[in-house]
Amino acid sequence: MDTIFALATAQGKAGVAVIRISGPLAHGAARALGANLPAARATRVSVLRDREGDVLDHALILRFDAPASFTGEDVVELHLHGSTAITSAVLSVLGEQEGLRLAEPGEFTRRALENGRLDLAQVEGLADLIDAETEAQRRQAQKIFAGAFGGLAERWRKDLIRAAALIEATIDFADEEVPTDVTPEVNKLLSGVMAELSEQTTGVAMAERIREGFEVAIVGPPNVGKSTLLNYLAGRDAAITSEYAGTTRDIIEVRMDLAGLPVTLLDTAGLRETDDVVEGIGIDRALRRARDADLRVFLTEDGALPLQPLADDIVLRPKADQLADEPNAVSGLTGQGVANLVKRISDVLQTRSQSAGLATRQRHKDAMEKALASLAAAQDQLSLGPDHYDIAAEELRTAIRALESLVGRIDAENLLDEIFASFCLGK
Repeated sequence: MDTIFALATAQGKAGVAVIRISGPLAHGAARALGANLPAARATRVSVLRDREGDVLDHALILRFDAPASFTGEDVVELHLHGSTAITSAVLSVLGEQEGLRLAEPGEFTRRALENGRLDLAQVEGLADLIDAETEAQRRQAQKIFAGAFGGLAERWRKDLIRAAALIEATIDFADEEVPTDVTPEVNKLLSGVMAELSEQTTGVAMAERIREGFEVAIVGPPNVGKSTLLNYLAGRDAAITSEYAGTTRDIIEVRMDLAGLPVTLLDTAGLRETDDVVEGIGIDRALRRARDADLRVFLTEDGALPLQPLADDIVLRPKADQLADEPNAVSGLTGQGVANLVKRISDVLQTRSQSAGLATRQRHKDAMEKALASLAAAQDQLSLGPDHYDIAAEELRTAIRALESLVGRIDAENLLDEIFASFCLGK
C-alpha cells in the first residue's frame, strides 16, 4: 500500500496539532524530516527540519510498529505546536517525499478494517463516536467501537456453524447408522440465536433514535405560548413571538441535550381553521410532524386537543404565570413549570432508550431479519425429517452469510465508500 499522511486534529490554530503517517515508508518519512525515532510504542522530542536543514518545529514523536498500531501498519505521529504555519510547512515537506501521498477521507480507518484491526460494526461505531454530541450517544457508540456488537455477531455465527456442522455430518453419514439424534442440539442452538436476534432487531429503532435524536413537538392553538416556551427551553430567541395569531408559519427546530439524550424540539404552527393559504400549509405540516414525533407536548387552555394524545404525551395548561395554584401548567415567559416539563420529557425518553439494542442501523436490522427468516425456514425443514436436512443446511448457510455481513466479512464493498466519506482526512 501507499504510505499516507494527514492532519489528524482539527484545522486552525490550537495548542497541539497531530500529523499521522501510516504505511511501509512511515518510519523513513519521519527520519527524512530529521526525527530521531523512539522505540516502538514510545515517545521522544525531536527537531524536525526541511530539505534545506531549516528548523520546522520541536515535535513529540510517537512510533508504532506493525501490526500493533491503529491501522495495522507502521505508524508515526508528529505532535506539533498547533500553528497553522507549522502544520502547513510539515505537510508540504511530507508531500514532497517520494512514495507519500495525502490520505483520503477515512483512509486510516479503512486500512484498520482491511488489516483486521477493526470490523465493520466497529468502524460504524467510531463514526458515531466522532459525531456524538450527548452522553447517551457517546455511551452507545463506545460500546459498538469496543466490539460489543461484533462480538455478539461472532458468537451467533459460531453457534450456527456448529449447528450446520451437526446437520451436515448427519447428511454425510445418511447411509450409515448415526448413534445420536442431532436435532435437539441443533434446535437449541437455533432457538438461542433467534431469541437474541429478535431482541436486537426490536431494539434497532430506539438505538437509531439515540444516534439521530428524538423529536418532541410542541402542539396547540395559536397564541398559547408555544414559541415562547421553545425560546425559554432553547435559551435564545429561536422563534418569533408576537400577540398576533398565526405568527409561526413553518416548523422551528431546536436541537438540545436533555439528560444526556439528543432531542430536537419542534415549534409548530398554531392549529386552527384558517382561510390563509400559507398558514394552512404550515398547519398541515405541523400536524404531520406532530404525528411523526416521538413525543408531543400539548398546550391547551380549554382542554380541546387537535390530536388524540398517546400514552406518554404531555398535556399542560399554558401561561402558568397567569394562573393560581395550577400544578399542571407551564410558562415560557417566567419559566414556571419548565423544570418539571423537562423532567417529564427526560423520564419518558430515558425509559424508552432502555430498550435500545447494540444494533444501530437499518442495515443491521435488514441483515438480522434475513438471518431470522432463514433460521425459521431451517427449523421448519428440520421438523420434516432427515430427507430435508440438506435444505435446512442451506438455510443455515444463508443465515451465517447474513450475520457475516454485519461485521464486513462479506458484502462490505458497496458500503465502504458511503461509510468512509463521512470521516475526516486524519481518520
